[in-house]
Amino acid sequence: MALMPLIYLALFFLPVNGAAYNLQSRNNCRKAKVAVLGAGVAGITAAQALSNNSVEDFVIVEYNSEIGGRCRHAEFGNDSHGKPYTIELGANWIQGTVTEGGPENPIWTLVKKYKIVNHFSNLSSLITYDPSGPVDYKAKLDEFETAYAEVEQDAGYILSENLQDRSFRSGLRLADYKPGGDAQAQAMEWYEMDFEYAQMPDVSSQEFTVGNYNSTFYGFSEVNNFVTDQRGYNTFIHGEASTFLRPNDTRLLLNTIVTNITWGPSGVTIDNEDGSCIEADYAICTFSVGVLQSDAITFSPELPRWKKIAIETFQLGIYTKIFMQFPPDKIFWDKNTQFLLYASKDRGYYPVYQPLDIADFLPGSGILVATVVTDQSLRIEEQDDETTKQELLVVLRQMFGEDAVPEPIDFMYPRWGKTPWARGSYSNWPPGLTLEGHQNLRANNERLWYAGEATSPEFYGYLHGAYFEGKYVGESIAACLNGSNDCAPERYYDVLTGTTNISEYSKVNGWFQSSFQTIGDVGLEGDGG
Repeated sequence: MALMPLIYLALFFLPVNGAAYNLQSRNNCRKAKVAVLGAGVAGITAAQALSNNSVEDFVIVEYNSEIGGRCRHAEFGNDSHGKPYTIELGANWIQGTVTEGGPENPIWTLVKKYKIVNHFSNLSSLITYDPSGPVDYKAKLDEFETAYAEVEQDAGYILSENLQDRSFRSGLRLADYKPGGDAQAQAMEWYEMDFEYAQMPDVSSQEFTVGNYNSTFYGFSEVNNFVTDQRGYNTFIHGEASTFLRPNDTRLLLNTIVTNITWGPSGVTIDNEDGSCIEADYAICTFSVGVLQSDAITFSPELPRWKKIAIETFQLGIYTKIFMQFPPDKIFWDKNTQFLLYASKDRGYYPVYQPLDIADFLPGSGILVATVVTDQSLRIEEQDDETTKQELLVVLRQMFGEDAVPEPIDFMYPRWGKTPWARGSYSNWPPGLTLEGHQNLRANNERLWYAGEATSPEFYGYLHGAYFEGKYVGESIAACLNGSNDCAPERYYDVLTGTTNISEYSKVNGWFQSSFQTIGDVGLEGDGG
């Protein structure tokens, strides 16, 4: 990582749509033009957009002792010299990079800028297992992908012909894909769906799941790269923050927990757990859907019903990586394979394993990562590490043999569902939610605006979704503060209908590119479908 500011930036490290509510100034509150709530990708990008548009009077309020949000790493295990490895607890991939002639994923741009170490993640590099040991059922992947192609085409009809959305499970069934009690088919379905979206097809929209996939992997590229940089993936966030924040910048308020947001047509007041408060002309809330759904933060006045419906309708999945370090001289997996898939009779029960002790990743580390999502994540969050470890060892010994798998020398996993500032990993679009319904999640309440991966209708769940939304909202508020004709509130819908007309797939509802495309053939300024 060449770029100087990185030297461990741990140094930081329009009234229309709500009830009129006049804020009374409190002399003890800090004053700012803009309060940015949260210092993840969306918050830091929003603040950078403000700075780039000559708005320097802002504060960034962050729950934790460092910036980065759900792009977060930790130390784990030790190498042969006793130095711990850096592993990613949250975001780990660059998903969609760039195709010649097409737009570039901004996260990929930043990864290159800060020389973040990453490697091609080959999902086809796969060995399959069931309780009897290695069993080749990769042909079932072809069966799923044949059905997916039909689901994808059907989703295009739903969008273009203003038809009612349905669950992805319904789409699969209509494509005659019905795994039933076939554990191997269920495992392959999990690998293709849950592993990406952290939710089952049953609770995922057909229309918007396909649109989300197309926007990223057809809009940028079908490449997934896995980050192994020992400085941590969020190095790029620290790097970008250093371009507009000074060392020990007093505008960055770390270890500050927001408890109440008072909003209205004249400004926003933020009350914090430590008794401090901030009065701002505008605020940008980048809290996760899970935090907004919790009782951790109150709003004065209460949010309007259309906003509450949007918040309570959207989903936040949990994606749990379980880290195990085994003695490097007792590795039991194939070092030429990137993924191992296990078919349990209980769908989603410790299904995927990712060896990091392979060439180009973390060779010599002895690290193996298992992944579970949402329902299984919630289950293991309620039990101690030892119980989870023993459950995993039973599965691994079924896969590789009783005598082949030693006890791990280190073991850990995050509990994202119990983390108070996150309440989950990333968002998912439920069946039946229209684009207008999602726009109500994006829409501002007077001077209180919202940004994050969940507010991106095209890129929800992805880091680049958080980037685009943070940049957009930062620029929108800067336009208002600078007296631009571009200053306008976001559209919202008091009444929602059951479908979305294709003409509504436009910038007005946060839809900036076409989802009817082949790889790299569109820019990010299109509109309509």
